[in-house]
Amino acid sequence: MKAMIMAGGETHTFSHVSSRPTTPMICRRTHKAHPFSVFYGANPLDYSFTLVLLEIVCVILISRLVRFLLKPLKQPRVVSDLIGGIIIGPSVLGRNKKFAAYMFPENSIYVLENVGLIGFMYFLFVCGVKMDLSLIKKAGKKHMFIALVGVTVPTLIVTAVALILRSQMDKELALFSSIGAVSSSMGIIAFPSLYPTLQELNLLSSEIGQMALSICLIGDAIGVNAILAFEAAKQGEGEAIDALWYLISLVVLVTFIVTGARRVFLWIIRKTPEGKPVDQGYVVAILLGVCVMAFLTDMLGIAILNGPMWLGLVIPDGPPLGVTLVEKSETIIMDLLLPFAFAFLGLFTDVSVMFAAGWSSLAPLFFMVVVGFTSRLLGTLLPCVFFDIPIRDSLALSFILSLRGHVELVVYLHWMDKLIIKQPQFTMLVLLMIMVTGISTPMVRILYDPTKPYMVTKRRTIQHTPQDKGLGVVLCIHNKESVAGFINLLEVSNPSSSRPFSIFALHLIELVGRAAPLFFDHEHKKVPAKYAAYDAIHKALTFYQQSRSDSIKLHSFTAVSPKLSMYQDICKLALENKAALILLPFHKERWEEFGGMELVRAGAVRSVNFSVLNHAPCSVAILVDKGGFRKPFPTLASNHSLHLAVVFLGGADAREALVYADRMAENNNVSLTAVRFLAHRPEKYNEMEKKLDDGLVTWFYVRNEKNNRVSYREVVVTNGNETMAAIKAMDVVDSFDLWIVGRKKGIAPVLIEGIGDWSENHELGVIGDFLASADFGSSASVLVVQQQIMRGS
Repeated sequence: MKAMIMAGGETHTFSHVSSRPTTPMICRRTHKAHPFSVFYGANPLDYSFTLVLLEIVCVILISRLVRFLLKPLKQPRVVSDLIGGIIIGPSVLGRNKKFAAYMFPENSIYVLENVGLIGFMYFLFVCGVKMDLSLIKKAGKKHMFIALVGVTVPTLIVTAVALILRSQMDKELALFSSIGAVSSSMGIIAFPSLYPTLQELNLLSSEIGQMALSICLIGDAIGVNAILAFEAAKQGEGEAIDALWYLISLVVLVTFIVTGARRVFLWIIRKTPEGKPVDQGYVVAILLGVCVMAFLTDMLGIAILNGPMWLGLVIPDGPPLGVTLVEKSETIIMDLLLPFAFAFLGLFTDVSVMFAAGWSSLAPLFFMVVVGFTSRLLGTLLPCVFFDIPIRDSLALSFILSLRGHVELVVYLHWMDKLIIKQPQFTMLVLLMIMVTGISTPMVRILYDPTKPYMVTKRRTIQHTPQDKGLGVVLCIHNKESVAGFINLLEVSNPSSSRPFSIFALHLIELVGRAAPLFFDHEHKKVPAKYAAYDAIHKALTFYQQSRSDSIKLHSFTAVSPKLSMYQDICKLALENKAALILLPFHKERWEEFGGMELVRAGAVRSVNFSVLNHAPCSVAILVDKGGFRKPFPTLASNHSLHLAVVFLGGADAREALVYADRMAENNNVSLTAVRFLAHRPEKYNEMEKKLDDGLVTWFYVRNEKNNRVSYREVVVTNGNETMAAIKAMDVVDSFDLWIVGRKKGIAPVLIEGIGDWSENHELGVIGDFLASADFGSSASVLVVQQQIMRGS
């Protein structure tokens, strides 16, 4: 009820929200002139605009601060944001009457509420855009069975507990429709709650993560139908005709979205040129359509947040439309609007009110939630054990599917609006949600390590591959600029018909606009047209393979995954195909032919390189291409001679680099200079490593003694500055095309003494970074090699 009164030339508003009896009646001036300044004695907090600005700053800063403080505890973002909201509310800072009166006066609550609801609205819309419903079709019987048991068992058990405790419940909660709503929510697995936490845990590309997404979508399909049925029952408590109108409205709205709205989205995709983003006007229209859908669902008596999520579901995920929508809206939604949603939730979470209500009014709902969580765990664990899933993985999956988040919070608010629960019960549910998610997330980290399979106990290196056998090489390609350099490096590596190379070319695309990662084997599955813009990479590789069909076996793959889990696709591909080497591009390239212009790839490339170096099941090499390796490969193979240099500081990485260079030296178009650096003080050596180095160097020397294209010499130095000076002298005397160096520091610390502190690119090591830097002044490319790190090393 609202009434406008004119008094003294000023407008006053009286408002009362009937759905919440605790909301007070407010009489307050709504329009005041902006303050001149504090120097005139004005209080900025007496004015609505400046108050809103301060609230925005306060909400976001507290949310960020709590997230930073809880980061060491590995808590998900939803827990941090929710605790930040509680801190702002009456449970912590709001207990101070002056803080509450100045920062969040009664007439500002509706601003927080509406902005917060808009935040939830657009968050669910984006989650809908990312959802891939085709995962339901692809799911096997195992996934179907686990999802069905995981939804029905908690629902039935919680219903039974509720019926036993029904006599102790409040009147509204004791209704059958209310019991059904609470029970079904305990069994449902909400995708928008699960996906953000899985993304933070970096499990989207893992086996358990993909299984959890499939089970979650199946559970959503089952649980949503149950919730809608109980919603209809709730509507029909007054008159039966109300439930009928609810169902008719639901069918009409869903039909409009699936038929009309989806056709519009497909038309927009057809109008968008290949490889280009969607026009800004279409994006604005779709984001405005989210508000329209929320209005329609609220007007028809359907929960207001259902419409935006359903609209997102019918938008085709991935490029171009899904990617454009997510890229242009996600940051604003997650970092500006959602904090208001959690602040609004915090204002309704009051611990003192919960304690004042007493145990008797909280006990029935408390037991329902605890039993629901326990039965949720067992309902997932037992089917997993039945299908012979390892016990640790089964427990991890059970805790993942027990995670609570944004959807549950929206449901609790909806129950308050429907008067199923009151503020004490709402506070208890929020605290229990924090406890469940706060416990489940660390348990998942403890139980499941997605990198464990990649640390194998068998040697998969170039050094331990027999010289008469070919190599398995994984090429990691982010963009077409890397292809020419990789092709020429492979050509220099001297594949032949007697020892052919198996090349596993993996094109990596960052996952945006969808939730489920994709992996395509080009021999068995056609890449969707939306990713066809990247065909040029595979055509170039295929052309090279056809020209060397006797010595190169090419297998092409495409992976669409989050940047944080790209390394999992790389390591898994190398593991399954028993590759000996993974080739990575450096995240920077210098184009000397264009005046030293530098191309800097996305930050994702560097993080992927670090992760692969840490977890690879085989040896790894990073190519820093400065332009010399971009000439057409037939030129290299025929009449162009390449001069390579190996900087040998000792250690496993240096040995791997030397063995790889030895393979290259068999190429008639390659000349090789190997320089071993020794410390002036022998006592500084790691003796075991020195013996291994001596053995390999002797093997290399004897093997190439009669090869006029190979030279070997040793240099004795006393510190890192002398090492750098010797390398610079080598570059002055000879014009090298490629430097090959081990990544690690070597066996004698004195070899890099005094130069290790200024290294910027640690993935290249100290010497590799020096060779790749602009200060070195060489146009030669650099290959940095790391030998496989064995388990426990």
